[in-house]
Amino acid sequence: MREYSYKDKWQKLLTPEIVQLLTRIHEFKGEQRKFLAIHADKLTELVEIAKIQSTGASNRIEGIFTSNERLKKIVLEKTNPRARSELEIAGYRDVLNMIHESYEHIPIKPTVILQLHRDLYKYGSQEAGGHYKNADNVIAEVDVKGNKKTRFEPVPTWETAPSVDLLCQAYAEIINEKTVDILLIIPMFILDFLCIHPFNDGNGRMSRLLTLLLLYRADYSVGKYISIEKLIEISKDVYYEALQTSSLNWHEGENTYEPFVKYMFEIIVSAYRELSNRIDLIANDALSKPGRVSKIIEETVGTITKTEIVRKCPDISQITVQRALAELLENEKIVKIGGGRYTKYKWNREEKQK
Repeated sequence: MREYSYKDKWQKLLTPEIVQLLTRIHEFKGEQRKFLAIHADKLTELVEIAKIQSTGASNRIEGIFTSNERLKKIVLEKTNPRARSELEIAGYRDVLNMIHESYEHIPIKPTVILQLHRDLYKYGSQEAGGHYKNADNVIAEVDVKGNKKTRFEPVPTWETAPSVDLLCQAYAEIINEKTVDILLIIPMFILDFLCIHPFNDGNGRMSRLLTLLLLYRADYSVGKYISIEKLIEISKDVYYEALQTSSLNWHEGENTYEPFVKYMFEIIVSAYRELSNRIDLIANDALSKPGRVSKIIEETVGTITKTEIVRKCPDISQITVQRALAELLENEKIVKIGGGRYTKYKWNREEKQK
């Protein structure tokens, strides 16, 4: 059985690139801590939007879909789920809410992981949740011709329970090490969890829920306001590539965690950067919603699409964004490039200089 220990492995991750990302995360955390504490009431809408985006994105990655309108109503508990996919979405919503509200009381233990997985399936096929896999599984990919290829073979069924036990023990041991930055260990733990692949179904969604939980427990709350799952969905090809690279020779204990850790740190930095941008906008009470759209375009180097604007300020409706764009175009504050779905906008620097 593979050895699960992080004591002699985390030092190998201290490359200049990863240390730089780690430092940036610490800086963002320090810069934002005071604002988040004082202005929590102003961030309520961001929390709600992040929950909707996280629930939708994490399920879509696994091929579980519903309409945006239905998704929002299910997450906000304004309707009952209809199809099987919506039952699973509702289960994800509940586990996500539990983590947001009670992370301090959710320890990283095998029994807890099983309980979270049980709750993920509590509205649908209950026998599917809360149990380790009962058959060996593989992580496969399908090429453009429909050919299926095995990317990774997780631990066999008989080895699953002891592997999860050892994984949680290894994490418990390393977080007591005063010289270790726990942020380094979180993506290592998630990679190992995915390589064990302990469940018949729901491994990917569980890994993202556990990522949020581990970040919360390590005092990194950015996932409360910005959807980490959404950022992973946007870059899922890079995510799968990093996961595959870091899982090579995993069974022999000779894999390198660096690609996956680097990817996850880039995601966390992106989340903090996006939160920083939104804090800047929220902090300026005098700025109207159209004014915020204008400021986003002005501060963008190069071009930006309407979709990107909406993503940066999800509390502003698409209709409001469209009206703001039309007014800015009429006043020649911005320049429109292209048309249709490929339309982009940029600030009219020349007009500003006149």
